[in-house]
Amino acid sequence: MPNPKRPDDETTRGPLHGFETLVCVCGGIAAYKTATLVSRLAQAGCGVTVAMTRSARRFIGRVTFEALSGRPVVTSMWRGDGDIQHLKHSEQADLIVVAPATANVIGKLAGGISDDVVSALLLGAACPVMLAPAMNTHMWQHPAVRRNVNWLSEQGFDLVGPNTGWQACRAHGPGRMAEPEELFEAVRARLLSAGTDRPES
Repeated sequence: MPNPKRPDDETTRGPLHGFETLVCVCGGIAAYKTATLVSRLAQAGCGVTVAMTRSARRFIGRVTFEALSGRPVVTSMWRGDGDIQHLKHSEQADLIVVAPATANVIGKLAGGISDDVVSALLLGAACPVMLAPAMNTHMWQHPAVRRNVNWLSEQGFDLVGPNTGWQACRAHGPGRMAEPEELFEAVRARLLSAGTDRPES
């Protein structure tokens, strides 16, 4: 009688086996959608490391992402022994995904500001960065945000969304974060076709 399939068999590895993503979660209610994205990536065989801002942890717990990714969540630039860790994760990633990408982190990235672990990871990125904007519709339409988004797009950052719809602040309009499946498909396409050689296994 044949043995049951092991978890690391070819049939269970998934289409993104061997790729590494760094998912940066910022402080917005849309962070709950990011949990679904992380789960989809992990199920597709992708290695996922999650980094969270302090504000993000007010919306969703780190334990959720640790359970879904199977890895510790990065919340600080320092380990307990004082070792600086923030660039290691961006150097190992094939793609960084910022979801939700708030007006705050978009402004930091456009202005070259690094004052927490997520902004440090983004400024130290040696791989493509994908942004999933999420914010109040009036914030999204603010000239400063539009300027920052346009500049980042010109620099080669990928933007997915935002979509138009109902928002937690009871507004309706553009600014709603793209749905997890839309983000997953964008990540999958980027990893498989945009200059990243698929690892041999």
